[in-house]
Amino acid sequence: MVYTTSSLFLKALSLAGITHVFVNWGSDHPALLEELQRQRVQGGATSPSIVTCPNEMVALSAAQGYAQATGKPAAVIIHVDVGTQALAGAIHNVDRGRVPVLIYAGASPFTSRNEMKGGRNEWIMWLQDVPDQSAIVRQYMRYTAQINTGRNVVQVVKRALQIATTEPKGPVYLWARREVMEEEIPYTLYDSLSMKLPIPVSPAGLSPVDTLAITNTLLTSLHPLIITSHLGRNIDAVSSLVTLSTLLAIPIFSTCPSTVNVPFSHPYLSGITYITPNTSDSFREHLRAADVVLVLDSDVPWIPSRCAPREDGSASVFIIDGGDPLKTNVAMGTWDAALHRGVELICRADTETAIGQILELVRESIKGGSDTLEAVTNELRERIQTRRQAALAVHEKWVARLDEDEAAGAVTKGGKSYITIPHLMRALREVTAPVSSKSLIISEAISNYGLVWEHARVERPGSFLTSGGSSLGYALAACVGAILGDRARGDEQEYDLVTTVVGDGSFMFGVPSSAFWVARRYEAPFLTIVLNNGGWKSPKLSMLGVHPQGHGSSAFSGEQLSVGFGFQSDSPSASDSAPPDRISPNYAQIAVAATDGWAWGKRVSISESHLGNGAANTSANGKASDILKETLAEAVRVVTEEKRCAVVDCMLEAL
Repeated sequence: MVYTTSSLFLKALSLAGITHVFVNWGSDHPALLEELQRQRVQGGATSPSIVTCPNEMVALSAAQGYAQATGKPAAVIIHVDVGTQALAGAIHNVDRGRVPVLIYAGASPFTSRNEMKGGRNEWIMWLQDVPDQSAIVRQYMRYTAQINTGRNVVQVVKRALQIATTEPKGPVYLWARREVMEEEIPYTLYDSLSMKLPIPVSPAGLSPVDTLAITNTLLTSLHPLIITSHLGRNIDAVSSLVTLSTLLAIPIFSTCPSTVNVPFSHPYLSGITYITPNTSDSFREHLRAADVVLVLDSDVPWIPSRCAPREDGSASVFIIDGGDPLKTNVAMGTWDAALHRGVELICRADTETAIGQILELVRESIKGGSDTLEAVTNELRERIQTRRQAALAVHEKWVARLDEDEAAGAVTKGGKSYITIPHLMRALREVTAPVSSKSLIISEAISNYGLVWEHARVERPGSFLTSGGSSLGYALAACVGAILGDRARGDEQEYDLVTTVVGDGSFMFGVPSSAFWVARRYEAPFLTIVLNNGGWKSPKLSMLGVHPQGHGSSAFSGEQLSVGFGFQSDSPSASDSAPPDRISPNYAQIAVAATDGWAWGKRVSISESHLGNGAANTSANGKASDILKETLAEAVRVVTEEKRCAVVDCMLEAL
């Protein structure tokens, strides 16, 4: 029996805790394919499990979903330089989302005259050899390395995973020439191979001086404010944050969140915002009023040109980040000066640990003691009580606004009625209520990120995710990876339902033909809600942000502006005042075709011009809500009972 570097590599992955590898094979992988088949012949299954992905971005997005759902890294195997490039924007997402993933790419052989096994024997091997393959992705990686021999492949894998799982967590990239992966290894080396799980660097806390400074400032402040974006990536940190907020009655805003940082029902959660031009007045008012701002694990707590704390010297800002508080992977000025002149401390510390340290001092201060201290403590308690009432009023006002928006139902413009995000999300909450305690939502709503977050009203940490980056095309494959990762955990908390909400072209960017194929192949059903606004709204919004009264502001359709995805058989000239009805791609049927009818799909509209597929011709204010809920309920049933994917294409107002 022949054992190779590839044998050791796969065994090293398994020993390191990697259970799933998302693969896209190529001419650089003969030894890996041979080793996997040896495992099947001898043992009936492979270790780790192989998930075939006919697209590299799908593979890496699935691996990201797996890691986000489990907290453990997955691996991706791709093909030389072209496969590395085909990872596309998923590379950006795992970097910015701080998701640990091990990426392995083969490389063209370096021999061509039969000097070594695995040498060049196909014409493409000359074309696919580049001077610096890892340079393609190096600026996004936490670590890159070449495997030069099977003799130390275990060390290379272990070091890579150790770095990937240490804050700031993220992707690592290994690569090897084909001859190296074909190198024969003695059976004794393979059989005796052992490895302790890679040990990441332990989380760091605040220094005693910084802990005291932050705590004292919070205790003496009149209007403290906490801002976080990603604290909930560590689920255990959520309860610590809620405890701190509750003890001192500090309002919290989640800005540009990637996960659940605070349960929606927490009375001091004041809002969720993506700091868009229509950012709520509440966030602006909190920033202007705050005399202390504690920023926890946030890349963009505010946008200085749009809204920021007051800069008259009366607002103190403390930044705590577990991995990269200076944002060294962003090409910009110094973090404190670019963010706010009032930054006093920038601390590299694990947020759960840091909050625990602050809580310890806060509890001691609230207890009181001597007469003098008791007077100070009473004053503090009075301030806390005042803040408690004010923060609760803000939370209740926010919830009332959401209730009002949801109750308003459809929007009618130009004689046509359209589904709204609040209307849709309320219907989704209602039909998924029976399984909401064991469900996951993955959002790639893009221009509707904020609305989807608010109206999802999520409570459970880890039950709502985004990519953490900005490259579109993550969500579909991430659902598959999350489901596979959930199964791999082997506990009783397996998701009853995984739902993705996608918009602004994310469905097409996600390579749906490949993503849904993988879903069927590995029996990983999920519900997809398409927010169909007729195109790609974000570029239009960016244009209007710079040229609000420019030529583009008068464009009558997304197609005219070249950001629309609709078809028009007789498009009017630019001088016409009104566009014709758009015909959108049938997104649901893409999923159906990719799975040979296994997936279920339906378009739902409440506008008379879009009614069809058996829907009743009813007014928007009549049966509209029933039509939407019935469609969503059937889709949920298909996923949960029939174990098939379902796609609901929801027609929104055209951009």
